[in-house]
Amino acid sequence: MTTATYPSTAKKPPLRVRAVRRTLRGMPPKRYDVACEQGLVVPAADGSPLLTDHYFPRADGDFPTLLVRSPYGRGIPWAPMFGVLFAEQGFHVVLQSARGTGGSGGEYALWQHEAADGRAAVAWLREQPWFTGVLGTIGPSALGYAQWALAADPPPELRAMVVQVGLHDLHGFFYPSGPFALESAVISAVGRMHYGRGTLAFARAALRLQRHLRGITRTLPLGEAYVPGLGGRVPFLDEAMARPDPDDPYWRGADVGAAAARPAVPTSLITGWHDVCLDQTVQQYGRLRRAGCDTALLVGPWTHNSAMQQGWPVVFAESLAWLRAHLCDDPSGLREQRVRVHVGGRREWHDLPDWPPAAAEHRWYLAGDGGLSARAPEAAASPLPSFRYDPADPTPSVGGPTLSRTAGPRDNADLEARDDVLTFTTPPLTGPAEVLGTVAVELRVGTGTGHADVFARLCDVDERGRSVNVCDGIRRLDPAAPGPADVTVAMSPTAHSFAAGHRIRLQISGGAHPRFARNTGTGEPLATATRLVPAEIALHHPSALVLPRAEPGTGRQTKKAFMPSTSDR
Repeated sequence: MTTATYPSTAKKPPLRVRAVRRTLRGMPPKRYDVACEQGLVVPAADGSPLLTDHYFPRADGDFPTLLVRSPYGRGIPWAPMFGVLFAEQGFHVVLQSARGTGGSGGEYALWQHEAADGRAAVAWLREQPWFTGVLGTIGPSALGYAQWALAADPPPELRAMVVQVGLHDLHGFFYPSGPFALESAVISAVGRMHYGRGTLAFARAALRLQRHLRGITRTLPLGEAYVPGLGGRVPFLDEAMARPDPDDPYWRGADVGAAAARPAVPTSLITGWHDVCLDQTVQQYGRLRRAGCDTALLVGPWTHNSAMQQGWPVVFAESLAWLRAHLCDDPSGLREQRVRVHVGGRREWHDLPDWPPAAAEHRWYLAGDGGLSARAPEAAASPLPSFRYDPADPTPSVGGPTLSRTAGPRDNADLEARDDVLTFTTPPLTGPAEVLGTVAVELRVGTGTGHADVFARLCDVDERGRSVNVCDGIRRLDPAAPGPADVTVAMSPTAHSFAAGHRIRLQISGGAHPRFARNTGTGEPLATATRLVPAEIALHHPSALVLPRAEPGTGRQTKKAFMPSTSDR
């Protein structure tokens, strides 16, 4: 292997990129000055020109390469956060705009070209004199999806992946647990359509969506209501709304999660407790572990967006350590334990040997007086309450795992004051309660029309009565089920410590709008429904909140973590 010098056409990174890099705090000292080549043309699998930027150390020597494929352009924030920062640490970084985005040729498709175009990018790398044959991939969200697509048939050069707040299943993104994820769908559509066109174009598109969002979410039919907010029809959004069944042929190939079932590529997974991709990330981790793949999991107190903002110093350090270990034979930055999670309530990082940790299921039974009891209800127990869900005045979403600016932990007081939200609460705890794992609620529930959803949320209520969401989940009820049916509503995983004197609260409602599209109560197709029918939802004994209780002090505390209030759990 010959020692390569940097290309003669190299220049300094653009001034704006360097300016943003200077604002990134908590980064390690740079090892190298950085140069870049911009606007390189790399052929896609069908020959379409894919615009590509190359960042690299201004130094002689052999350096591993990171491939970052994005439908969101190659500029801010990717150029400073990946191009410059990782080149400073001794990596070639190749930023490529996906087909039909960021100036690249061809027609954009949600997933259909990702695997083939990723392989085409690697084929181009093999022809570059500076490419050493040592390759890693990195990136968040849709950039994580591009990594899984490449890993479905991994090239031999691929030695490591870092998937940050990433997804592998596009149907699962639009329909995470049955109902359509309306808010995330329209926000992500704006990003995919406009982010790569520049900051100004994206800002205009985001403001347009903000102006129209209430109209989109409160107007029927939904398939027409979204059009003004997005500036026109969006084919992949139309298809997603029209095809809720994951077995529909349209979705064939959209789930690339099977790549995690192979032990081929060491993979670091990074997510947050309020990340829209948390559940998929935990699924990825489980598959990798079962396959015997070298993997690590980091879960912080973050939303999808804040992980790459407030959480970036931690995320960058984790990513850099993994890449150095697997691309540079330098494991000195790796932690001893495979899993690191931020424990809400105590605001501490804990290291664990695996996820989920061993925990005992503890049931809190719903009581007719609004309490939660450790004892199962007796035959003469007071009946559980019912409520009326009216899609014309849908129960609003408050915080939680969304793509909006209001994501994350929030005060639920106004939500819990509504007549269509039931709450069940324990007495003040006499000692701390550690919850680590997946939370669920087992309900016996009946509806008048049969067409209804059940939204469940776990909250931490402090001594002042402030109720803050910890995790939640939603499930669409089967309209064919006769009479009251037994259903389990799975919530997202969590690591949370309820302090002594706090209370554990369960919320039950009929939706969380516009995070999820409202259930119209008619069974009409999502995109074309025009009628709204209220639903009476009744709870019955026995129904229980199921918490994975761990012994206090499970795992090893690493450090007290200061986090901004918007990310504090």
